[in-house]
Amino acid sequence: MAKYFVRFQYKNKIDWGMVADEKVLPLRIGDLSTKDLLVGIEKKRIKTPTNIQSEKTIPKNKITILSPITAPCQVICQGANYKKHSLEAGLNPKSKKYNLFFTKSDVSITTAVGDVIRPKHVELLDYEIELGIVFGKEINEDLDFHSYNPSEYIAALFIANDISARDIQLPQLQWYKGKSYRTFFPAGPFLAVLDPNDFDQIDLLKLNLTVNGQLRQSAEANQMVYSPKESIAELSRFAHIQVGDVLLTGTPSGCALQAPGKLKQIFASFLPEHKKWDVFIKTQKKRKEYLQPGDVIKATIRTPDGKINLGEQILQVKQGSIDWTT
Repeated sequence: MAKYFVRFQYKNKIDWGMVADEKVLPLRIGDLSTKDLLVGIEKKRIKTPTNIQSEKTIPKNKITILSPITAPCQVICQGANYKKHSLEAGLNPKSKKYNLFFTKSDVSITTAVGDVIRPKHVELLDYEIELGIVFGKEINEDLDFHSYNPSEYIAALFIANDISARDIQLPQLQWYKGKSYRTFFPAGPFLAVLDPNDFDQIDLLKLNLTVNGQLRQSAEANQMVYSPKESIAELSRFAHIQVGDVLLTGTPSGCALQAPGKLKQIFASFLPEHKKWDVFIKTQKKRKEYLQPGDVIKATIRTPDGKINLGEQILQVKQGSIDWTT
């Protein structure tokens, strides 16, 4: 059975704890990195009691939950990894015969319960719930898809939100910048460290995201175009992975972003580049789905039977005060 960990602050001290119901058992190991926590668990240097209720716990509402993903780490992402999201992003799933990878700065890491700051110059702020994978074993050679076992490399799962400034990401062709502003990577609240028997449950995980109580995104992990096993094998061919690095496995349909229709795309192709993107931004600004200050985003990932439950993100959008355009 998966074990659930939180990184938290209590009485001005940061620690890791194990979660059971509404209580947290402090491990009294201090502010270790995600990598050091996973290594400590693997080497059995960190004790993880089976009966938390018999230990001295803290009510969850008494602590401040922090991100279970710590910097420095590689944040590797997959794009258009659900067919319906490919369509809404303007890609034809039948012609997209490649696994799209990109990176996100670890500066963007933030808590699962807190604020998402919309930079002052950003108008098209979007949400993307994603299943996050934490690597528990170094990858420094090509993995053979047919023979390797992903359970050797996947240590834990968590909820990720790949917050995106679409008016930076797309018109400027700046995926890294448009997805990496501070608070653009809410992670957690839980780090679910898996047992071998948990891996067949990954496909059953259901991803749900709401904005102001309205369901925007809903899908099962088995709807990914490229499974985690396929993606990790391909990733091994061009990336050196360290323990504690993370992979965000793509977002389902339902984002605020909607690609223009075919006729509008044909019309835009005759415009100068800057005019084309002016039209794109003007059209997208009409969509009410983009995040506004005061909006509340909630996200969950869990199996229907609750055997794996990654907790709940609760985020409020706030307006930034610094104008980075000047």
